[in-house]
Amino acid sequence: MTEAITELSAHAREQIDELVSRYPVDRKKSALLGALNIVQHENQGYLTEELMDLVADYLGLAKIEVYEVASFYSMYELKPVARNNVAICTNISCMLMGSESIVEHVEKKLGIKLGESTPDGRIYLKKEEECLAACAGGPMMQVNHVYYEKLTPEKVDEILDALE
Repeated sequence: MTEAITELSAHAREQIDELVSRYPVDRKKSALLGALNIVQHENQGYLTEELMDLVADYLGLAKIEVYEVASFYSMYELKPVARNNVAICTNISCMLMGSESIVEHVEKKLGIKLGESTPDGRIYLKKEEECLAACAGGPMMQVNHVYYEKLTPEKVDEILDALE
C-alpha cells in the first residue's frame, strides 16, 4: 500500500513559488498548469486526488478548479502510467507529414495501443495528442518532456530502444 502524501515536497513548493512569482499577487491561478506538471513529474507521471488537493490548498484555489484543469488537459494523467511517457503528435501538420504511420509503427513495435502501457511498465503511449506545437518538425513526438522531430521508423526505434 502506498503511503499517503500529506504535503508538497520542499522542491515542489520552491518550483511552484518561482512560478507564482511571475504573476501578479492576485493571479496565483496562473501558475496552476505548471504546478500540476511539477507534482505529476515528482509522482512518477500521474496526479492523485491528494496531490491535486495539496496544489489547490497551496495556491488558494477551490479543489474543483484544480480537478477541472487536470481532467481537461491531455498532459495530465490521473492514473498510474509507465516509467517513460511517449506522446506522438497527430494534429493536421504532423498527420500530413506521416504521423499516422509513426503511430502504427510504435503500436506494432510495443504491442500496445494509444492510451496503454507496456506490460513491463517501461513505456506509456499517451492517448492521441492534438498538438505538441512543433509543426515544422513533423512528424514529431515528445518523450519524457523532450521533443524529437522529423521522425522516421528507424529514428523512433533508436529513441524507444534507449529508454530504460
